[in-house]
Amino acid sequence: MMQEVDSKILFSMYMRLVGTPCLEPEKGDPELSGRVLGIINGSSWITLWSYYFGRTILPGVKLVNVGNEAVQLNFMKAHREGKPCPPQENIEAFVRYALDLVELYRPDAILISCSTMNRAYPKVQEAVRQYEVPVIPIDMPMMEEAIARVEEGGTILIIATHGPTVKSTQLLLEEVARRANKQSIKYVSETIEEAFERLGAGDIEGHNDLIRRAIEQRRNSERIDVVVLAQLSMSVFKIFHPQVEEELGIPILTSGECGFRKVRALLVDKSRKSSAKPEH
Repeated sequence: MMQEVDSKILFSMYMRLVGTPCLEPEKGDPELSGRVLGIINGSSWITLWSYYFGRTILPGVKLVNVGNEAVQLNFMKAHREGKPCPPQENIEAFVRYALDLVELYRPDAILISCSTMNRAYPKVQEAVRQYEVPVIPIDMPMMEEAIARVEEGGTILIIATHGPTVKSTQLLLEEVARRANKQSIKYVSETIEEAFERLGAGDIEGHNDLIRRAIEQRRNSERIDVVVLAQLSMSVFKIFHPQVEEELGIPILTSGECGFRKVRALLVDKSRKSSAKPEH
């Protein structure tokens, strides 16, 4: 049963963040005004994070979200049963979502916000290639930054709170390391399922405490050069504790920050190039 909440505050704050759809450009950064970002989420509950980082880092961009719980429940079921994860039907669903976005309300870029579903990226990009819409897996910029920060022989700590995410995250990191010719970089993984349960119960501090404890234990027992938090939902760790990197003495990267900053750079560049085109 839902715990008692102040409904007035809940609905007021939610609508202040999300707003209602409108055709007019969003107010915000002039370099971003008129731009549209399509966001493919692995579940509808994570849309709150997409709006938070979108409004914070991309003021002026119209955000168009798609995604539902059936996708997440399906890859959770596949993971539990030892089947391929993400399932092929999930990848096909993401392709349909992307086509819906470009055919219904053409975005300037598409962001895949689900870490588990980063395996869908090549198929999604292929599906919208004819529309010349770039596709960004939200973890890709985080992995690129992590690899850039670590010297040869260094170690990256991957922390996840959701089992189905782990393999997809590891594969993405390995791919980025190969492209950067840094295969000697090592990684270790930590999965904290209890933190995911605490998040679902609204215990954000409990979720954050478990993550912090895992980082401290690993850092105290072995060399760790940088930490990556494997899911968008884990970005609340730094939202609630913005000074945590200084406190722990180690870089901690989140896909919310890195992914949306990458989108910002892409959209600003697109606006500048558009403005620089000579008028006929």
